[in-house]
Amino acid sequence: MGASPESRALERRRRSLGMSQAELARRSDLSIQTVRRILTQGIESVAVGKVRAVARALGMQLQYEAMSTVREMQEREARKKAQGIVRMLQGTSGLESQALDEETYNDLIEQTVHELMAGPKRKLWAQM
Repeated sequence: MGASPESRALERRRRSLGMSQAELARRSDLSIQTVRRILTQGIESVAVGKVRAVARALGMQLQYEAMSTVREMQEREARKKAQGIVRMLQGTSGLESQALDEETYNDLIEQTVHELMAGPKRKLWAQM
């Protein structure tokens, strides 16, 4: 597993500052092994507090940035849930033998997405 973009940014900053990994470990109050793992292997397997400590020691901060809008994320979840609901409906109604045509199947999904988006958002995230 290679370094993550976040790890590479931390390593670039460390090098730009001319700070050794040992000094970074001291300033972040972490072991040198943990600092090396963060800088070379990625941050996925390290507690966020440790990554934050390294960033702080480098004069940086962690930032969380949305990868999509709230609406886009809700629509993706609604579509995923709608597909599951329509498949379940198809299975429990004995419709497998009748095989819905693609247009009807897609219409049912779109209608279900619309209904899910119009209802309480909490239902989008509840298990079926």
